[in-house]
Amino acid sequence: MSGYVLVTGGAGYIGSHTCVELLNAGYQIVVVDNLSNSKYEAIRRVEEITGHKIPFIEADIGDRQTMDRVLQQYPTDIVVHFAGLKAVGESCEKPLLYYHNNITGTLVLCEAMQAAGVKRMVFSSSATVYGDPHTVPITEDFPLQATNPYGRTKLFIEEILRDLVNADQLLQSQMPWTVTLLRYFNPVGAHHSGMIGEDPNGIPNNLMPYITQVAVGKLKQLQVFGGDYPTRDGTGVRDYIHVVDLAKAHVKAVDKQLTRPPGQVFTYNLGTGTGYSVLDVVKAFEQACGVKIPYQIVDRRPGDVAECYADPSLAASELDWKAEKNIEDMTRDAWRWQSSNPEGYPD
Repeated sequence: MSGYVLVTGGAGYIGSHTCVELLNAGYQIVVVDNLSNSKYEAIRRVEEITGHKIPFIEADIGDRQTMDRVLQQYPTDIVVHFAGLKAVGESCEKPLLYYHNNITGTLVLCEAMQAAGVKRMVFSSSATVYGDPHTVPITEDFPLQATNPYGRTKLFIEEILRDLVNADQLLQSQMPWTVTLLRYFNPVGAHHSGMIGEDPNGIPNNLMPYITQVAVGKLKQLQVFGGDYPTRDGTGVRDYIHVVDLAKAHVKAVDKQLTRPPGQVFTYNLGTGTGYSVLDVVKAFEQACGVKIPYQIVDRRPGDVAECYADPSLAASELDWKAEKNIEDMTRDAWRWQSSNPEGYPD
């Protein structure tokens, strides 16, 4: 491969860890991020971890002129698309913001890619596209039925990308779209260096940064959303996956796509296949880090489901990937990041 991997949203939590793994695997990358939910410091630290300089453009993927210029300036072979808003609760309160930002942004990106002749994408999707599954574990052929606007943006974008591939098949295009959809479960943890990690704005929406901010004294106690789910301890069960395992799956997806015949859609669940409850994670954190976490059970959050974990066997067989890190690694690495960076990244 002679060109670049364009990483949209590369300064974000999953994006920054994936930049590390792409660079370690020998890929040239260029990052576009509007820094609405991230900081440039993350890119600077990725450069420090890997010893590579990263071309960085602060821009919105919805800015067509800039995207045209980036794709012209940095000849791109494939796009890894993370950029998007991602809080379930906020999406229920601000659906227009989510639909506009996530879907319109992706449409503009795809138009710019198509005009530049770049028709390979790895898309950051989500297990939220499965909605409230009837059974677990979840396989890729489960019905798709998101329960909140954030999940629907991921589902609609998946449909748009499938339509692009189908249109090229109809037209018998010589250069057809090829798309890999990666449906993540619940990314947690941080790079083992403690230099990059999850740095949400305001009170975290995700469990692990909430726990670590309580542990570091930034927040008083953990709010556990719902204690009356039909699960073993009444709290929600999720498939937590270490962000470095997840990042390595993106490298495998890029490797594989570049060697496959074009004109197809590939879909993979990325999880460990094990479900942990909120209280399981709290206990694992307390044991791994020796810090007590005070918590309070509060009402359920709109759009949340009781239980959600993956069957990741397709990714194992087709991408030669499986999650290697356990819940102790996840909690220990999350704590190393937070305790080294109690206020997150400096402004």
